[in-house]
Amino acid sequence: MMEHLDGAVIQTDFDMPVEPLRRAAHYTGEPGSIAEARAFGELFIEQLRSEWCARIDGRAAGDVLLVVSELVTNAQRHSHGPYILELEGTDTSVTVAVYDSSAALPRRYPQDPGRVGRHGLEIVHVLAAQVTAELVPVGKRVTAVVKLGR
Repeated sequence: MMEHLDGAVIQTDFDMPVEPLRRAAHYTGEPGSIAEARAFGELFIEQLRSEWCARIDGRAAGDVLLVVSELVTNAQRHSHGPYILELEGTDTSVTVAVYDSSAALPRRYPQDPGRVGRHGLEIVHVLAAQVTAELVPVGKRVTAVVKLGR
């Protein structure tokens, strides 16, 4: 919006999106799907930076990408079928949601530094402000909200 004051043009604000940025991608679970999902996440972060003017530092971007990797890896390991990655974001947070065909809700194991593997959901809980898992008609959805400003 522009205002005119004694003939001078003064910019009072700039166009900001009203709706969150939303993107989704479908993966078959074939080799390379996890890397593709991570690359999809990187493109999403760049879109947030350009379209939402989001100030996403390296750490926040890394957190989002690690959550994407962990949730997609779990879907690939436990659903034995296709899965969907949904990303939604603004300048303050990114929501990562993964849908898969398994009706088994993820299990968060107690902390155990001696355990080999099965730390993915534990990592997601550390990085995300909120984590939910729920059954949906075709399986389940696991959602994590990562705050961008810490």
